[in-house]
Amino acid sequence: MAEGGKILLVDDDPRLRGMLVRYLEEQGFVVHAAASGVQMDRQLAREYYDLLLLDILMPGEDGFSICRRLRAQEPQLPIVMLTARGDLADRVHGLDVGADDYLPKPFEPRELIARIRAVLRRSQEVRSSHPAPGSLVFGPFRLALDSRDLWRGNEKISLTDSEFAILHALASHPWQPLSRERLLAMTHGSRDATPGARGIDVFISRLRRLVEEDPGEPRYLQTVWGRGYVLVPDGGDATPRKEGGL
Repeated sequence: MAEGGKILLVDDDPRLRGMLVRYLEEQGFVVHAAASGVQMDRQLAREYYDLLLLDILMPGEDGFSICRRLRAQEPQLPIVMLTARGDLADRVHGLDVGADDYLPKPFEPRELIARIRAVLRRSQEVRSSHPAPGSLVFGPFRLALDSRDLWRGNEKISLTDSEFAILHALASHPWQPLSRERLLAMTHGSRDATPGARGIDVFISRLRRLVEEDPGEPRYLQTVWGRGYVLVPDGGDATPRKEGGL
């Protein structure tokens, strides 16, 4: 593997695509490029990549749709999304459909490198970690530490690296509220190259859709007002508790 890793860049702008390929290669990455989701699918079928750098606004299938589709097919492939629209709604939506990070255009090239390296580092730490064999159990769920999968009975629920890291942190500290900042420090490393504290809310929302019967009234991944998020193994009441924010 190259010093920096192997990246697949998906962007329909040939000028930007060429500039990014050259810059990323200068930083030690191996970079392949695709101009559409169709070309991307062909590349992914042929080769393994450490990270996908994905534009949002493209003709045909857009980046949001591609990200959502890939999450069902390649749950552990790190994805960094690029958006020409820097509004918060777009960025939150990018995280919500499965991205590990986002960056609005135009961006400072050094920030792009920092974010790519942070996501790759987080993925590598999760993949190379060797926790004690076994599982963490809550309610009807079992979080397998070796395979990084979530199980409900015989049903396997695949997790992204970010989802696993956050759920592992919470399940390792049952009944203990963890603030957004604490979860960031435990799962994402440097705060300067991460989705930010509010991005944790999006990952929690994604996890709630996986484990809660009613994500709007969570039993296992609860909010403790003013303190953070807490995993309640028996689905009881984490008090003092107030839903709707931190």
